[in-house]
Amino acid sequence: MRKFLFALSFITLFYAQLSAQNEIVEEEIEGEMVTPVDTLNTSDKYMKVIIFSDYTWKYLDCGHPVIDTTGLYDEWDIESIHAFREHKISELPDEIDLLLADDNNPYCIPYRGRVSSRYQMRRSRPHRGTDLPLNMNDSIRNAFNGVVRYTGPTRETGGYGNLIVIRHPNGLETYYGHLSVVYVSSGETVKAGEVIGLGGSTGRSTGPHLHFETRYMGHPFDPERIFDFESGELRSTTFTLKKHYFNIYSHYGQTDAESKATTGRVYHKVRKGENLGVIARKHGTTVAKICKLNGISSNKILRVGQSLRVR
Repeated sequence: MRKFLFALSFITLFYAQLSAQNEIVEEEIEGEMVTPVDTLNTSDKYMKVIIFSDYTWKYLDCGHPVIDTTGLYDEWDIESIHAFREHKISELPDEIDLLLADDNNPYCIPYRGRVSSRYQMRRSRPHRGTDLPLNMNDSIRNAFNGVVRYTGPTRETGGYGNLIVIRHPNGLETYYGHLSVVYVSSGETVKAGEVIGLGGSTGRSTGPHLHFETRYMGHPFDPERIFDFESGELRSTTFTLKKHYFNIYSHYGQTDAESKATTGRVYHKVRKGENLGVIARKHGTTVAKICKLNGISSNKILRVGQSLRVR
C-alpha cells in the first residue's frame, strides 16, 4: 500500500509539472483520453519518462540548471576539503562583484531559521561559518546552481562531520556540515533548492545543526553577508566581496570602517606559563592596554589556548 501511495504521489507531482510547462498530459485517441500512469528514471536525473495509460510514453525535462563552466574546474580537487591553497588573500582584488541571482540563476536558503553561532572567534578558535539549529533529518538544500566538488564522511573531515562542498559559477564554494545523510557525490550537477542531504549532528557537534560556510578562492567570509537566514532571503542579488571581509573579526552588521579596522588587529594565543605581564612584554605593550582591548581585569586568570587581542 505504501509503495502504491508513493508511486501515486510521484505521478501526481509530474502531472503537475507537465501542466505547469503547458505540456499535453491528456490526449484523446480514438475517442479515449490517455493519462500518465507511471514515471521512470533515466541516466539524467533531470529527465524522466512518463508512461501513459495507452502504453505510449514521452520525456519530461524537469529543468536542467544553467551553469557557466568557464573556470569552474580550476584547481578542482575531489580528495581535499579545501581547494585553492596557493591563493593568498593579499593577491586578491580589493573588491569582487559576484552575481548571486537573476532569471537564469536561482537561489535557495540552505536551511531557514535562527542563527545560533555566527562567523567569529568562539572559545579561542575561529568559527568560520554560520550554525543553524534543526531537527534530525531535516532537509538541507543547495544554495545556488553548481557542481559538487567534495563529499566526505566524519572519519575524513573531522569536526565537519559528514560534509558536502559545492562550487558555483560565480567563484563561490558553499560548505554543508554535520549532515546525517549525504545524497550527492563529487562531480554531480545540482540545482539551487535541490535537497542534497539531511541535517544531523556528526563530527564536532553538541546537537543537531547545519554548519554552513561561504568561501571565495578558498577563503571564508561571513555567510550572513549574503543570506538573511531568518527571512529566507538574499540580502542582494549582486554581492560586492571586499578583501577585508576575509578576517574572522569582520562580520555582517559592521560599517565598512569597522570591518577594515579588523585587519590591523593582532592577537596572541596564551601558552602554558604565560600571564598578562609576559604577554605584554612580548608584544611591546602594557597590561593595561591588553585589559582594555579585551574587556578584562588585570587579575584575570588566563586559559591555555585563549586568544587575546594585543594591538
